[in-house]
Amino acid sequence: MIKGLEAFLEWGGTKREIVLLVLSGAALLVSIFLPDVLPVDPAWLAIVLCGVPILLEAFIGLVTAFDIKADVLVSIALIASVLIGEIFAAGEVAFIMQLGALLEDLTVARARAGIEKLVRLTPRTARVVTEAGERTVPAEEVRVGDLVRVLPGETIPVDGVIRTGQTSVNQAVMTGESLPVDKGPGDQVSSGTVNQFGSFDMEASRVGEDSTFQRLVRLVQSADAGKAKIVGLADRWATWVVVAALTAAIITFLITGEIIRSVTILVVFCPCALVLATPTAVMAAIGNATRHGFLVREGDALERLASVRRVAFDKTGTLTSGMPQVTAVEPLAADFDGSTLYTLAAGAELRSEHPLGKAVVNGFRAGGGEVPPAEKFTMLPGLGVEAVVSGHRVTAGNLSLMARNGIAAEHGEQAAARYLDQGCTVIYLAVDGVLAGLVALADTLRTDAARMIAEIRAQGAEPVLLTGDNRNAARHIAGQLGITEIKAGCLPQDKLDYMDRCREEKQPVCMVGDGVNDAPALKRAWVSIAMGGMGSDIAVDAADIALVSDDLGELPHLMALSKRMMLTIRCNLAFSMGLNFLAVALAIGGALNPVAGALVHNAGSVLVIVSSALLLGWRSRKRGSLSTKTENSDI
Repeated sequence: MIKGLEAFLEWGGTKREIVLLVLSGAALLVSIFLPDVLPVDPAWLAIVLCGVPILLEAFIGLVTAFDIKADVLVSIALIASVLIGEIFAAGEVAFIMQLGALLEDLTVARARAGIEKLVRLTPRTARVVTEAGERTVPAEEVRVGDLVRVLPGETIPVDGVIRTGQTSVNQAVMTGESLPVDKGPGDQVSSGTVNQFGSFDMEASRVGEDSTFQRLVRLVQSADAGKAKIVGLADRWATWVVVAALTAAIITFLITGEIIRSVTILVVFCPCALVLATPTAVMAAIGNATRHGFLVREGDALERLASVRRVAFDKTGTLTSGMPQVTAVEPLAADFDGSTLYTLAAGAELRSEHPLGKAVVNGFRAGGGEVPPAEKFTMLPGLGVEAVVSGHRVTAGNLSLMARNGIAAEHGEQAAARYLDQGCTVIYLAVDGVLAGLVALADTLRTDAARMIAEIRAQGAEPVLLTGDNRNAARHIAGQLGITEIKAGCLPQDKLDYMDRCREEKQPVCMVGDGVNDAPALKRAWVSIAMGGMGSDIAVDAADIALVSDDLGELPHLMALSKRMMLTIRCNLAFSMGLNFLAVALAIGGALNPVAGALVHNAGSVLVIVSSALLLGWRSRKRGSLSTKTENSDI
C-alpha cells in the first residue's frame, strides 16, 4: 500500500504539480466570485488535488519513519479547517503549500540546469579505425590504444593524443574559454570538447569512466544540498515547531473555547518558510557556483567555506600554469646575442620529446619565430640533445653533458645560480664546443594570481603557500604574490600536519590543490577545492569542490558567494520565525481567521523562495580571469 501511495506521489513530476495547481487555483477563484454556482464549495477541488498529496506525504512519513515534519502540521490544519467548515481556508492552505513546493522544485531545477547540460553533452558514439576500415561503436566500447577518427562538428568521445590531422577544438565545456584551440599531431584532446574545423585521427588514452568528461559527470551527480548541516538544523526546528503549534492551539482552545482560533494557530504555525529557507538557498548558491566553473560535491561545503580563516595553496599547477615556460635566455659569450641563442636552442630541441625541449620550441614559436631545421640530431637520455643548426654544432643540456663533452662551464654555474634560487630549471647551451649561454625555464605564475590573492585577503582570509620547493624558490613565488606565510619543502605528510595544526588552533582552512600529493591535505582540510580540469583523479575525489575551468580568478567570487548564501539563510530563518510568531500572536488575539492566516503565512514562504532564488544571479564585483599565459619580457 505504501509503495502504491509513493508511486502516486511521484507520477508526472513537475507537470502533474502544475496541472493540479492550475485546476485548484481556478476552483478557488470560483469559490470567491461565484460561491453558489455549484451545489458544493468549489474549494473542495483544491483540497482534493493539493491537500490529498500533503496528507499522503504526512501519512507515509509517520508510518515508515515516524517522521514528524511540516506536512504533519499542515495535515492537521487542513483537517481542522474542514471540520469547522472553513472549506476555503483549507483549500487555500493546500494550494499555497503546493505552490511553495513547486517554486522550490523550479528553483532547484534552474540551479542545476547548468550542471545537467554537461550530462546531455556526453558523447554517444565513436568512429574506430581498424585494418578492416572504419566502424561506428558506442563510446563506452572504445579501448585504450584504439585509433579514433573525429570529423568536424563532432564531440570528441574519449581522451587521447592526435596522431594525424590538424584541427581547432572548442574546449569551452572544460575550460570556459570560448576561443578554439589549434591542435595537431602529438597534442592532447579531451572527451566532451568539440572538434570544429578539421578532421583527425587520435589514439585513445583514457576511455569510459576514466575519461575527463566522465569525471565531470561523476562530480555533477554528487552535487547535493541535502547533506548541509544547516539543513538538518532547520528540520529539527520544524519538528519543535510542530510540537509548539499543537501545544499553543490546545491551550488557546482551553482558555477561549473558540476552535477557530486554534485552527488559525495551526494554519499560521505551519513551518513551511522555515523548511524552505535553507535548501533553496543552498541549491541556488550551488547553481551560481556552477555558472562560474565550480562543481560543489558536498552540500555543506559552501557553509564551511564561509567560515574559513586561511586559504592554503599548492604551488605547481594551482598558482602556476603547471607547464614549464621559457623565462629568460642569457648570453655568456660575446659572439651570440639572446635572440640568436634562442633560435639555435629551438632548432636543437625541435625533435626532442623531453618536456623542457618542447617548452623551448613552443615558447620560440609563440614569439613568432620560425624554428630552423636541425641535422644530425641526437637525444641523450638524462643529459640533453646535440644537433647541427644553421651550420653550428649545438649542445643543449645539463652540466653533466657539458662535462662529458669537455666544455668549461664554471662561469655558467655562477650565472645559473640566480635562476636556480628562483626555482627555475636551467638548460646550458654550447655552440661549437664553447659555452655560449643558458636558457631558464620555470613553471610560471598565472597572470592575475597576485590580484586573486589580494582579493582573498580583503575578504578576511589569510593566504598560505604550501610547496615542495626549496625555501628560496618558495620565497620568490610568495614575494610575487604578496603571501607572507610560507611552508616550503613540504611532503604530503607535512601538508597533512599543517591541516591538523589549523584544526587544533580553531583556524578553519581551505586547501586548494591539484596533485596526488595534495589529496591527504584536501581530505583533511575544513573545506577543499581541487583543480578539476588538470588535477589528478585522486585530488578531485578527495575535495569538496572541483574547479572545472582551472580559473582561480573565480575563487574570490566563490568565497563571497558562500558568505552571501549564509546571510540569505540567516535572513530567511529570522524572517520566517518572526512572521510565524507574529501571526500566532494575532491568531491568539482573534485578529486573524484561518483564511487571512493562510495568506499571511504562505506569502512568507513565497518570499523566502524568491529571496533564495536571487542567489542564482548574484555576482560579486567583477574580477579578471587567471590566465596561464605570461609575458617573457627577459627574452
